[in-house]
Amino acid sequence: MSGTGARGGGTDGSRDGTGGRAGTGGRVAVVREEPTTGLYIRDIPRELLARLPAEQRGPGLGRDAVRLLVSHGSSRVSLRAFRELPHLLRAGDVLVVNTSATLAAAVDARLGGEALVVHFSTRGDDGRWAVELRTPAGGGTTRPRPGGPAGAVVQLPGGYRLVLEEPLAAGADRLWWARPSPARPPSAAYGVPELLREHGRPIRYAYTERDQPLSVYQTVFAVPEPDGSGSAEMPSAGRPFTAELVARLVSRGVQFAPLTLHTGVASQEAHEPPYPERYAVPVTTAALVNAARAGGGRVIAVGTTAVRALESAADPWGVVRAAGGWTDLVVTPERGVRVVDGLLTGLHEPEASHLLMLEAVAGRAAVRLGYAQALARLCLWHEFGDVHLLLRDDNRH
Repeated sequence: MSGTGARGGGTDGSRDGTGGRAGTGGRVAVVREEPTTGLYIRDIPRELLARLPAEQRGPGLGRDAVRLLVSHGSSRVSLRAFRELPHLLRAGDVLVVNTSATLAAAVDARLGGEALVVHFSTRGDDGRWAVELRTPAGGGTTRPRPGGPAGAVVQLPGGYRLVLEEPLAAGADRLWWARPSPARPPSAAYGVPELLREHGRPIRYAYTERDQPLSVYQTVFAVPEPDGSGSAEMPSAGRPFTAELVARLVSRGVQFAPLTLHTGVASQEAHEPPYPERYAVPVTTAALVNAARAGGGRVIAVGTTAVRALESAADPWGVVRAAGGWTDLVVTPERGVRVVDGLLTGLHEPEASHLLMLEAVAGRAAVRLGYAQALARLCLWHEFGDVHLLLRDDNRH
């Protein structure tokens, strides 16, 4: 899901031009490796946390005014402008993009006398929603709160209610299944999507400077669903793309293959593996990807969500077929990837499970070197920040 790791942050003015590593309070940001649990990043300096979208950092800037860290296998890393992406790809390559639209998934609520913020995560097939209850922390941000208890009734705006039923996963109390109970008559077409459109706002984390309109959290690829489905958090790897950049890529012979994976809420605190999420890979995308692989083109996923959906639709030999439903796939180095040759993604937080997906695509050595350079070159973390292109090391496979 989109936020299981953080993606890019800070301001372009944070670069010191020396190539030295950033630190705060005398600490040096380091990359460390645990022998049993994989790659972890530690002590990301606060000045590298993205606080504003790129287009708000100065006059004349657009969404694509971010930097692009490029890992060429396990031995070479370069730092480019994201606008240079067309020069890094070639005719016949396919960019697989997630078209899920971002929801205004945060809603103020009350549980008895307690003020809450509800993060709507995922709609289940039975009409329930997986939700996360958060405690307001001031300034529009929130802090973690255990879910539950079972049977509790959460009051939402307009008389709407949620009845908490059970944790989403056994032994975890952060996300709970809750059954919506509308205040309006059943004949009225008013459900959670309408509630979010009327009373919701985008989920925001404390590292950002201020609330932003929902449009800031939509990518150029977003397509609203007729039933109001979408992602609790933006599929942020696609955010730096603009219509002009897409046109330039297409003119160079790069193709775009759309799919959908609706992401649930991330946890910046818990670093849990991703939960099952709803996805759809259409026939046309399967055909584009299979044709590219047969013709020697590279399949590059824009975001970890695109990897999860595409790999869920691939058979053991790497043939992609139209597929949809729920996926609980967790991509690890042990599982590997069957289709993806490269990944365009943000910079992920310490202990984020998505780091294992990066290793599966490019190898541990490439990820380790890339993150060392991200710190040394003062790249920016979180959804408004810099992005990382990892290209598979063919010598490793």
